[in-house]
Amino acid sequence: MAKFPTQEWLDAFQDKLNNDAHYAQVARNWEGDMRFVVEPGGPLETPIWAYMDLWHGKCRAAYFEDPNGASNKPAFVLQSPYGNMVKILRGELDPMQAMLTRKLSVQGNLAIMMRSVPTVLDFVRCGREITDSVL
Repeated sequence: MAKFPTQEWLDAFQDKLNNDAHYAQVARNWEGDMRFVVEPGGPLETPIWAYMDLWHGKCRAAYFEDPNGASNKPAFVLQSPYGNMVKILRGELDPMQAMLTRKLSVQGNLAIMMRSVPTVLDFVRCGREITDSVL
């Protein structure tokens, strides 16, 4: 269990994705890396960019990026204020509902994301299971 959004949390998330049999099965066809942009809010004073390379049920890399020097061009960029990200991780806001109501902005092929709802929901489940607190 780890505190969101810290390096410990990102490392725990990567480990969870790589060791969760259900996620591996559900995401076996997923091909696409992601950047999560957490906008300032609450105790978070500066934006945080986290990159995750997701490929066929595994997370090949997970790290924080410098917003001024990020070189990755991920397939998806998910962006939301800190408060909404916390609500998603606490189970207070459904991630698909957040996307549809624009509380969570998605850049990338939305059709792929919508065809992959079970993968998206299980990805979020894994994030919830390793989060014990927030900043």
